[in-house]
Order: sequence, then structure tokens, then C-alpha cells
Amino acid sequence: MLKRPFDVTCSVIGLVVLSPVLLGAGLATLIDSGWPMIFRHRRVGRSGRIFHLFKIRTMMPGLGGPLITVQGDSRITRVGRILRKTKIDELPQLWNVLRGDMSLVGPRPEIPEYVEQFKARYERILAIRPGITDLASIRFRNEEELLAASREPLREYVERVLPLKLDLADEYIRTASFSSDLSILLRTAKVMIWK
Repeated sequence: MLKRPFDVTCSVIGLVVLSPVLLGAGLATLIDSGWPMIFRHRRVGRSGRIFHLFKIRTMMPGLGGPLITVQGDSRITRVGRILRKTKIDELPQLWNVLRGDMSLVGPRPEIPEYVEQFKARYERILAIRPGITDLASIRFRNEEELLAASREPLREYVERVLPLKLDLADEYIRTASFSSDLSILLRTAKVMIWK
């Protein structure tokens, strides 16, 4: 019962307090690689609803390429590398939380292509709001490095990483509580600081 009021309160406070960081990151992106500053990406949310996840853009605009990114990806801008390393690019998702698309804590939202590929597994996961952070975000905090070490990064993601993420999402759903959400938030902060 506390989850939604907590999400709204924290996202409002976060957006206000972090507004200078967001503005600075947006301006750095604009100076480094032009418009747009914000990147919108289609993700699957609760009950299978498609929504646009917001991030500060970290890749060159208008480029295609693989659905995943790996460390050293040539599409990532100079400023984008810093934003991704510090996770500052994820801060606009506080707006997604405020809108009700997401929660602070919950299974990370995936792109429609992968949800369709793992449709049976996502049925239970999509019963709740996706989150900015979860157990998988902590476990795979260095995902880009992990995928860069693979000869076939896309195959590594689909066959190994994503199934493990789904296992962790199932674990979260089984054990979800307000106290476990607080624990995940604290653990996320810890790995970001000590990364």
C-alpha cells in the first residue's frame, strides 16, 4: 500500500533536487552531439502496455544497429560514456515513475521484441509496474562489459543474461515488500558509489 505514495514522493523530490544534474547533463549532451537531449525508447509495462521510457541520450542520433549495447560501442558519444558509467542517463525515468509508467523498484522494462520472445515468462512479471532498479540491475551492473567479452553479444544476452534477469524478476515478485524495496534501493546506491 505504501509503494505508490513512496514512488510519487521520491520521484518529485528526486526531480527537484537533481534538476541541476539533469540540466547539466542535457546541456552537455546538446553541446557534444546536438539535439535531442532526451531519448525515448519503447518498452513494455504493466499489463503489456507499451510506454516510452525516458533517458538522456547517450548515443549518436539517427543510427541503427544492434538492440543491445556493449562496452566500446562506437555509437556511444563522449558525454554518453560518462553518463552511462555514472547512470545519470537513467535519471529522467523519475518522470516515468511520476507518470505511473514505472516504479522505483520492480523488474526492468524490456523492449517488445524480447517480451514477445519470452511471452510465457513475462505473463507474471507484467502484472506489476516495471522499475528503475531491481535485483537484476544490481547483479548485472556491468552488463556492457560482460557482453563486450562475448564473441556473440546478442546471443549471450538472449540465451544467458535475459533468462537470468527473468529468474531474478520472479524472485523479486515472490518476495516483494516495502522493506525489500528499500533494501534494493540501498544496494543500488551502494553499487553505484563503489562501482
